Formats: sequence, structure tokens, C-alpha cells
Amino acid sequence: MPRSTEESTANATATAKKPRSIRRERQGRASSMRSALTAWLSRPLASFHLILAVFGLLTVLGLIMVLSASSVESYSKEGSSYSVFVKQLAYTVVGLVLFWLILRMPLRVIRRMTLVFMGISVLLLVMVLLPGVGAKLNGAQSWFKIGPVSFQPVEPAKIALALWGGHVLATKRALLHQWRHILVPVMPAALLMFALLMLQPDLGSTVTLIIIVLALLWFAGAPMRLFGVLALGAATGFGVLAVTAGYRLDRLTSFFDPENASGDSVYQASQALYALADGGLFGVGLGQGSAKWRYLPNVHNDFIFAVIGEELGLVGCLLVLTLFGLLAYSGLRIAMRNTDPWIRLVSATFTVWLVAQAAINMGYVVGLLPVTGLQLPLISSGGTSQVMTMVVFGLLANFARHEPEAVAALRSLGPGRVGRLLRLPAPEPYRPPARRRTARAAVPPKPAGRPAVHRGSATHQLDDRRRTRRNPAAADARRRGNWRQAQDYR
Repeated sequence: MPRSTEESTANATATAKKPRSIRRERQGRASSMRSALTAWLSRPLASFHLILAVFGLLTVLGLIMVLSASSVESYSKEGSSYSVFVKQLAYTVVGLVLFWLILRMPLRVIRRMTLVFMGISVLLLVMVLLPGVGAKLNGAQSWFKIGPVSFQPVEPAKIALALWGGHVLATKRALLHQWRHILVPVMPAALLMFALLMLQPDLGSTVTLIIIVLALLWFAGAPMRLFGVLALGAATGFGVLAVTAGYRLDRLTSFFDPENASGDSVYQASQALYALADGGLFGVGLGQGSAKWRYLPNVHNDFIFAVIGEELGLVGCLLVLTLFGLLAYSGLRIAMRNTDPWIRLVSATFTVWLVAQAAINMGYVVGLLPVTGLQLPLISSGGTSQVMTMVVFGLLANFARHEPEAVAALRSLGPGRVGRLLRLPAPEPYRPPARRRTARAAVPPKPAGRPAVHRGSATHQLDDRRRTRRNPAAADARRRGNWRQAQDYR
């Protein structure tokens, strides 16, 4: 064979082998990355670090987007582009302090106080409806205003319902196969809160409370028939509420028939879609969006996801979706890896609440759901909602430190770098509640006509043997027939 032919054959063989080697190299890299990820997730504090990472990234992204989205409205109303951002930053600092305090608080203390939290929350929901006490904002009397500070009592009520409902259902978990135990007292308390919210009225917060109740019942193991009944009742209730209020009916008609609808709802939905379309793949640039120039109302609050899509593009939207996906994974992982039934129930409920609220917000921004006014957790501008969402993340992080493997590692190896930085105490291991002892049956009284036993009789000698069988001296005296001495030795 000529030399040129041999060289061409060798080159063809090398060219054929090259893609195989590249594929093998890529497969090896993917395998090593999977192994490294599996090894990291198997660490005792992996859930804790995941929650902290998601919490930090969402908080920072939220502050950046609130500054970008609110700059125009802040300047037009206050004369400064930073007025809304400064308020959001102040609420974030308060939330960080509460996050740290909740992270340090023992869980047994939190669980003991759940009934107190629930009672205070219901009381605040009643007080906000009183004339001269509650303030009306955006058509709903759902605020307390003290000078420049406003407070919405429904936000802590959501946390109180999840904590108290989880405590009740975890305590009665052996009886939850009976409908009356799974419904009472959780459902009456929830219905009372629903009624108080609809008197404000606040449909968005009512939707959130319904999500919390459904999550509690689902993870407690309620039968599917119950969810069918609840879904039918919720659909009927929302239908009645939509017909009785004009702005709610406008939102539904604008969703189902946007071409023939008119009003603010269809205008907001269409402007949000225009903003998302302008963003493209990488966006127009941070701070360069046009939707915030009075084209999209409430742009820094309910529709901030449209600003993310316009300024950061599809990449920014995927980043937000990834963070909430990691939140769902981390929260359910905490629920699965804990042994305390209360922690399992509450952590899963918190996770479903936050992820479902985010999904509803992004759903109506992209036109998949009717507008409900729910905020994007930790990203939308808001005072009470920002603080209470940080409290929820503090509870999830505290639950993550109480996983059995995490408790063993923290108590044996020390708090670690994050624990030393935050000065966190060692978590307490879970101890199941002690079982109640069954009451002993009462000893029946002796019959009144029982004949007396005389000393020296056969019955007396048998009783005396039973009483003195463990005393050698008394037994020896009894064998010698000295009953008086045996009686003394006893």
C-alpha cells in the first residue's frame, strides 16, 4: 500500500475515534459532577445551606429589582428615586433581625406558643375592621397605620394558622382517619379567618389561606373525598364573590375574554405581556426598561416579574424560576428528613405556600391566570409581607438544623462556620412525647361479712409464709413453731 494511502487511512481512523473520546470525556465529567453533587447533598447541613443560599439570592435580587422598578414612580411622587427602595431596605433589615431571632429560638418554645399566636392573629383581624382603628387602602380595610409605618395583620395570621394547625394535626395524628378529628378545630378557625378577610375584603390573602389549609390537610393524610368537597365549596364561594363585586368580575371577564374586556385588569395584563416581549433572551439591560414609565401600574409590587422579564430577559425569568424550584426541593427535603411530625407538617406547608404564591404571581403576569394581587415572595415591594416571608425562611432554616443527622453533627462537631458567625445554639434532638399510662383498675373492697383469721390457723400460717419467705430468720422461727418470734422478725 502506498504511503499516502496509509496516512489517509490513519487520519480517517483518528477522526472516527475523536468524537468517541470526546463523548467519553463529557460523560466522565457529567458523572464526576453528579458524584460531587450527590456527595454534597449527603452532608448533614446541606438543607440548611440550601435554604440560606435561596434566601440570600432572592433577597438581593428583590432589592435590586425594587430599586429599578420603583425609581420613576418614587421620583414623580417624592422627588427622590430611592424613597420606595429605602422603605423596602428598612423592612428588609427588620426581617433579617427577626430571621436571626427565629433561627436561634428553640422549637419547643415556638410550638408551645402556637395557640397564643393564633389567638392574637384572630384578635388583630377583628380589630382592623373596627371604624377608626383599621385604615382603608386600595379599597380594603386591612391595615393598621401608625404614622409612616403600616402593618397588615393577615400576614402574621398566615404563619399562625400554619403553626397552630400543624400542631393540632400532629397531636391528633392517631385519630385523623375520622373526619371530625381532621376537621375540628382547624376548619372552624380557618372559616372564621376567611370570613374576617372577606369583610375587608381581601381576596388575594384568602387564596393564600386556602392554600395553607389545603396543604395542612394534604400532608396530614386527609382522604381525597374531603378535597373534592372543599374544592366544590371553594369554587362556589369564589363564584359568589366574583358576581357580588364589580372589580372581581372585571378580572375574570378580562381573563376569559381579553379582546372584548375593558378596564385596569386587561390593561395591566396586556402591558405585562408587552414588557415580557420586549425583553427577549437577555433583556434590555438593568434599569433600562420602559414599562415602569407609567405604562404598567403597580410595577414594583404585583407586576415586578414583568420588569424582570423586560430588563433581564428570559435568563432573569429562568433564574427566578430556578430559585423557587430550589426552595421547593429544599423545603420538601427538610420535611422528609425530619422525624418530628410537627416539623414535617409545618415545613411542607410553608414550602407549598411560598412556591404556590410565586407560581400564581408569575402565572397572572404571563397571562395564564386571572389577576389576584398576590406578591412575588421576597422580590415584590412590600412591608409586612417582606418581614413575614423572612420569618418563614427563618423557621425553615431552624427546621433544617433539626434534621437528625444535622443535630448529631452540630452537637458532636460544633456549630460550624455559619453557626459561629450567627452565634446559633446547638439544636435539641427530637424526643417523642411520653405515652400516657392507663389507669389501674380499682381494687374491690373486701366483703363486709368476711370471717376473721385467727393466729395459728391454717389460713394465717399460709399468709405468714407468703409474707416471710424472703426473710431467712423469720422463716427459721416459723419452722421451729415459734410464731411470735417469726412475727417479730417480719
